[in-house]
Amino acid sequence: MEWSFAWMAWTTPVAVFFTCIILMLIGMTLWEIRSPTTERKGFLPMRTTRGDRLFIGLLSAAYVNLAWVGLTDLDQWIGAGIGFAVLGLVMAKA
Repeated sequence: MEWSFAWMAWTTPVAVFFTCIILMLIGMTLWEIRSPTTERKGFLPMRTTRGDRLFIGLLSAAYVNLAWVGLTDLDQWIGAGIGFAVLGLVMAKA
């Protein structure tokens, strides 16, 4: 069986974006094993754990990236950068 990914536009920015997500999930898993998380209250209206903040941040970054691709013709690296900045903000402050 031959795998074909021609149905999706696997540009370099998209590949980097998803590779970073996979690496973050692996890193967070190892971090959680090494140092279990505690809940904290940030700017979100609920107490969150590290994993909760990662999930919310990844969703936010994905939506920012999709909106960038769908609404602009500008370079996708900018959209990916903004998405990861949003992810960093959620992880640090939420």
